[in-house]
Amino acid sequence: MSTRPVIRGSAATPVTPYLGACRPHSWFLPARRRLLLQRPRRIPLAVPTRYITVSHFNRLAEVNNVFNTRRQDRESDEVDVCIVGGGPAGLSAAIRLKQLANDAGKDDIRVLVLEKAGELGDHIVSGNVIEPSAVYELLPEWNKADNPSRFENATLATDDKMRFLTKKGSIPMPAPPQMNNHGNYIISLNQFSKWLGERAEEIGVEVYPGFAASEVLYKPDDGSVMGVATNDQGIARDGTPKPSFERGMEFHARVTLFAEGCHGSLSKQVINKFDLRRDSQPQTYALGLKEVWEVKPENFRKGEVVHSMGYPLPSDTYGGAWMYHFGDNLVSLGLVVGLDYPNPWLSPYGEFQKLKHHPLYKSVIEGGKCISYGARALNEGGFQSIPKCAFPGGALIGDTAGFLNVPKIKGTHTAMRSGMLAAKAAWDALNENKDAESTIFLYGYEDALRKSTIWKELKEVRNMRPSFHSPLGLYGGILYSGLEAYVFRGKTPWTLQHKGKDHEATKHAEQKPKIEYAKNDGEISFDILTSVSRTGTNHEEDQPVHLQVDDWDQHAREMWPKYKGVENRFCPAGVYEYVEDESKDIRVRFQINAQ
Repeated sequence: MSTRPVIRGSAATPVTPYLGACRPHSWFLPARRRLLLQRPRRIPLAVPTRYITVSHFNRLAEVNNVFNTRRQDRESDEVDVCIVGGGPAGLSAAIRLKQLANDAGKDDIRVLVLEKAGELGDHIVSGNVIEPSAVYELLPEWNKADNPSRFENATLATDDKMRFLTKKGSIPMPAPPQMNNHGNYIISLNQFSKWLGERAEEIGVEVYPGFAASEVLYKPDDGSVMGVATNDQGIARDGTPKPSFERGMEFHARVTLFAEGCHGSLSKQVINKFDLRRDSQPQTYALGLKEVWEVKPENFRKGEVVHSMGYPLPSDTYGGAWMYHFGDNLVSLGLVVGLDYPNPWLSPYGEFQKLKHHPLYKSVIEGGKCISYGARALNEGGFQSIPKCAFPGGALIGDTAGFLNVPKIKGTHTAMRSGMLAAKAAWDALNENKDAESTIFLYGYEDALRKSTIWKELKEVRNMRPSFHSPLGLYGGILYSGLEAYVFRGKTPWTLQHKGKDHEATKHAEQKPKIEYAKNDGEISFDILTSVSRTGTNHEEDQPVHLQVDDWDQHAREMWPKYKGVENRFCPAGVYEYVEDESKDIRVRFQINAQ
């Protein structure tokens, strides 16, 4: 074992742009951690130097010539707070922590953000109308004209429209108060995340895009979270090490905040280990699909916000669509489909393509150019599904905890505010507990959540989403939600329950009518491979497939007869597929398509 000091810059060292900027692919080769360890940090020379333990390993073949990567030691670094996820929640937590530390004259507090995307914002998918209350609280001059580092790409929402769609028609509907966008802004959440990253680095946050946390680390004595480890690099598709192999790195922290977003892999592990859902209902989910179009100037209405319900989704399926005009002739449009839909023949991607041919949407995008596509999962459980958010050694923040306000169709402000509340709780706990070896529990975070506007607004709308499970389906949900919005205002003595887990709602294929989707025209609607090419997704040719199925043949034998390939249809990227194979007893083979 050997140690080496971190090389630090002086107080006059200029702020280094966050690592997401213009990074060549070669940055991810083995030299990446050497660069990380040697990177100048914006900390005065007077600060005591911290040391990083570096464990050198030997690549010696075992007797059976099997190279087990997990037996190799990892380098480690110690920070005060490690944040997993560089979205609005994680970056807001990091900024608030450093604001508190710098104001108290404690510049040596180390706050580190790990983001799996190659650049901040690359994994952010949202046609976003942001309620700016949280960003005003965090960065009061965020869009002031005289602020040289203001966020320049915010479009003020000027007009709200709500429509119920039939196959060819569009019926105006009164928008509930929660959907009033007066004072809100239309933004690219991708650009906003990049901007937050720049603000974070300016005040001393260490932001590392391209580092995917892949393992939660626990203290051996009490089982509390003590940090995370990043993924190994240089692994071939078959699991063997390539010449560029390098073990992941451990980041030990007194507080670890998980801001992975919806259904994050490490968050799931922590939730299960500490049984954080013991007092909450199961989380429910939706799939959101989005495109950004550059439209003809005569079709562009800057600041217009349009939401719709009804077509193309059937009445037993929860969902809705949006169209936001922002920037210079840009339109974000998308469709959200609740994953408790009963018909396994339904394809969210196919429904999205149908939507764009409706006159309300086609009249805007026709003659334009689709410039990007993306899809992501959303938490829809709301108030009933919020888990315990604090655990020994850390907390869940943002969409990881499920703070999306579904009727409001907004979650950025709640995500940011939760990050700020967790940051304050972490700061207080670090100051109250000076023993570096002791375990920190963020009691203050749980208390602050329950006193916050997050809790208040989610509780007020808690019954709206579950009301769509009534026998009246879509129409019953609309009627009840109207009563909640205008009459009850969340003050009813009852709380509706979610019907169950989403997958339990799926019927067998023989029980539901088959849905045939029209051929895409290549101008308004597109095949799935064309859309995927617009995501900017790129993987190494021989990297391991991260999706795992224990027994592919068994999966096919169990699922194909019941659902006739539902996996083909629910995936918005064509990753899962059944292909004809006469050698199989069911005449099809299940496979995962990876680059």
